[in-house]
Amino acid sequence: MTRRIIFVTGGAGFIGSNIVAKLAEDPSLDVVVCDRLREAELGKWRNIAKHPIGDFVAPEAMFEWLEKRWRDVELVVHMGAVSSTTEPDADKIIHSNFTLSRDLFRWCADHQRRFIYASSAATYGDSVDFQDRDDLEWLTGLRPLNTYGWSKALFDLFAARQAARDYAPPQWVGLKFFNVYGPNEEHKHSMKSVASQIWPKVRDGHSVQLFKSYREGVPDGGQTRDFVYVRDVADVIGWLAKNEQVNGIYNLGSGTARTFEDLARAVFTAAGRAPEIEYTPMPPAIRDKYQYFTQAKMERLQAAGYNQPMTTLEDGVSDYVKRYLSQPDPYR
Repeated sequence: MTRRIIFVTGGAGFIGSNIVAKLAEDPSLDVVVCDRLREAELGKWRNIAKHPIGDFVAPEAMFEWLEKRWRDVELVVHMGAVSSTTEPDADKIIHSNFTLSRDLFRWCADHQRRFIYASSAATYGDSVDFQDRDDLEWLTGLRPLNTYGWSKALFDLFAARQAARDYAPPQWVGLKFFNVYGPNEEHKHSMKSVASQIWPKVRDGHSVQLFKSYREGVPDGGQTRDFVYVRDVADVIGWLAKNEQVNGIYNLGSGTARTFEDLARAVFTAAGRAPEIEYTPMPPAIRDKYQYFTQAKMERLQAAGYNQPMTTLEDGVSDYVKRYLSQPDPYR
């Protein structure tokens, strides 16, 4: 019997596990997870414990596994990466975020298998024009603020150049994730979303702290982000898996910029508490690399055919708090 396989790198991580949960709803698919679980007590394994998976593959065995089963693989969803924007080891970042992505892209091109990968809004740097264009001149002109953003921008440019040379997978899609939040973040520690980080203090009756502003015209807590619920991210990838005619690089956010104060207030509201917010100095090391505004322009994805509404910040935070963060078992 022919198997239908979708291979998800980073499939036990935050975004990856939500994608696995979405794809595993289709009983005709075998969703194969490639990742490292590390220490059992950290609980990363719990991110995928509620869903059937077709196999589990260690990253170092990835290409050997793919070579043996490539005829059954329909799609590679590449979420595996170093996601920390403060990771000090540039060689580690470039190996994980560029070199591995490059090799997977080439494998999919050689075997004519579809490829969806995680890019990032960090590629835009301190831009005020978040246009998700994929022409080479535009991509070359982006100036990220940190090594993480640069590594993602470098791969976007590589993929677009290969496609321009007609050496690409039959479907290739890069998704520039904005500020994703939602269940299965527990293992991320300091890299968890702000909603997840402040939840324990909100739950326990304390005030929460947000960064002061160091830009004229922006009040403390008034720095904005495009916060996108991870359920929406998984839904988009589930749609792309069924629409192989879609190609290129696309923004993936809510399409609306909201302040960190808005986010904090939404968490308090979901907990049934009046907001208690204090402001703390931003660490000097990140002040000159800090984005004060992000907002995904979503017109290209909509023009490609995706017409589902994105979850509002208040509805997303309410769902996250009530169904996950406040529960004994917070995993999706």
